[in-house]
Amino acid sequence: MYMPVILMGVLALGTYWLARNTPVAGTPQAERPLTHEPDYYMRGFSVKSFDAAGRLKSELHGEEARHYPDTDTLEVDKPRIRSFNPRGALTVATANRAISNADGSQVQLIGNAVVVREGAADAPRLEIRGEFLHAFLETERVTSDRPVVLLRGDSRFSADNLAYDNLERVLELRGRVQGSFAPAR
Repeated sequence: MYMPVILMGVLALGTYWLARNTPVAGTPQAERPLTHEPDYYMRGFSVKSFDAAGRLKSELHGEEARHYPDTDTLEVDKPRIRSFNPRGALTVATANRAISNADGSQVQLIGNAVVVREGAADAPRLEIRGEFLHAFLETERVTSDRPVVLLRGDSRFSADNLAYDNLERVLELRGRVQGSFAPAR
């Protein structure tokens, strides 16, 4: 008759003991402030991205890359970027160093920067050279606030800065502009 009362007392003591000896959940620690220190590295790498249909959209090769979490940017040494637009036209960009935003839609090419749009039936090969080029891959634009050299077919131009929109087929050369046109064939 006293057995249920004793059993309930033992269970109550066991519960009390378990509650006293269970570790307390750690106090939440404040997040460390992000610093401009890389959180990961890649060496001798290649990254490819594909569109919804599975076609290659862009490819990035580099000697070394560093990701900075505070700015969510990727800095790449000796980059080589191949980008295909929806029509399949190829654009290749190289430089000594590149800084890309999080989604890869903008790339700043620094030091011996070269962007080449391969020729097509409706347009000759176009090459833009400079110490700094800012490429917008999604909108197919290239800008620079520094001196550039532009080679289009056999024609050559130089300017203090440039804005190029491949979709609109508009090239704006500003500052001191010099050019030489190749004769039509």
